[in-house]
Amino acid sequence: MNNFEDLGFCKVDYDRENRTGFPEVIYGEGKTAGQIKLIMEKLIAKHGKVMVTRVDQEKSSELLEAFPLARYDTQSRILAYGTSEVRFGGELLVLCAGTSDLFVAEEAALTAEWMGCKVRRIYDVGVAGIDRLLAYRSEIEEADVLIAVAGMEGALPSVVGGLVQRPVIAVPTSIGYGAHLEGITPLLAMMSSCASGMSVVNIDNGFGAAYQAAMILKLVSEGVNHEVTLS
Repeated sequence: MNNFEDLGFCKVDYDRENRTGFPEVIYGEGKTAGQIKLIMEKLIAKHGKVMVTRVDQEKSSELLEAFPLARYDTQSRILAYGTSEVRFGGELLVLCAGTSDLFVAEEAALTAEWMGCKVRRIYDVGVAGIDRLLAYRSEIEEADVLIAVAGMEGALPSVVGGLVQRPVIAVPTSIGYGAHLEGITPLLAMMSSCASGMSVVNIDNGFGAAYQAAMILKLVSEGVNHEVTLS
């Protein structure tokens, strides 16, 4: 028996939560409102909740009529249905360099909350005014996992990575001037960082950063211990 349902235009993956720990999330860009609606109905019936990323306002209006209990956030373009309770211990801290990067930072924060993480936000702390960042040094050091979102030259994650002994997930954004190359410059800068313990996701991929952070907090909360035998 298949663990998915073929709807013709897509195959709804009912078993994903069993395999990965989280239900399937719908990527809204490129899908019609009608297609999203049908997938949402299937996932709600299975899981009692669903999240859709990259939903524009026109589609969201149609979907909110069909699902009046759903919530839509215009900044992150996330539409979510169902309650989000904290499932994991520890705290995820989402840092954002500038206000123009908020659409990515909020995608990360709302995704992580939907997945069951306790999330704290510290925004507009880019390195151009580094005193703003250092004013929150104690909060930064206390976080269990950190997501650092930045455009322009992408320096924020490297600075944060030099302050903490916890995983830092760097997210380059498409915000910046010409030589920024729509996110390529901060992406390469973050991948070339000398800050240890830092990983990098794709340009504007707040969702991917949140998923990685949730997996880390989930693992810690499960108290998984692997014994290492030294020969």
